[in-house]
Amino acid sequence: MFSAVLDTCVLWPSLQRDFLLSLAVENLYRPLWSSAILKELEMHEARKLVGRGVSMPDADRSARRLVEQMTAAFDDACVSGWEPLDGTYGLPDRDDEHLVAAAVVGGAGTIVTMNVRDLPADRLPAHVQVTSPADFALETVEIDPERAFEAVVKMAERRWRDPVQSVDQVLMILGDRYGMVAAAAVLKGAR
Repeated sequence: MFSAVLDTCVLWPSLQRDFLLSLAVENLYRPLWSSAILKELEMHEARKLVGRGVSMPDADRSARRLVEQMTAAFDDACVSGWEPLDGTYGLPDRDDEHLVAAAVVGGAGTIVTMNVRDLPADRLPAHVQVTSPADFALETVEIDPERAFEAVVKMAERRWRDPVQSVDQVLMILGDRYGMVAAAAVLKGAR
């Protein structure tokens, strides 16, 4: 099973996060992140909730609970010891250095991010590639489309939205909102 570092911008959108982590639950890949990614996720998740009218204390509590649930579900996902490598890659945006450091220390071959252009290949170790969430989703569901489809079924069943979203609705949103059209097509074909 391969490992991938998931950037904050990939984990912040709820449905995208649920989808990618559901694929990991089905052992299609191993997710990795750093304490810096989780800290940033907690901050942005709280801001998102406040923007939706949730009080700051409740938003902070909810964001903290999200990170706690992620760390409990994937207790080996948080890479430690990456800090000495932070700042050693000469990336255009120094704030992205921790992603590469976590990938190297965690043994990940992939960094999944929306900021692909901020991680130029000529600045990365040869064994680390950078990919968008849509491309990563396609590559991952193609490993075992039936198991990936089962992950979506389970995800749709446990998401407590009102109204509940069907598998078809989830796949449509993944395609329309997150650009995962190709992955959604593979999943539809796996029924």
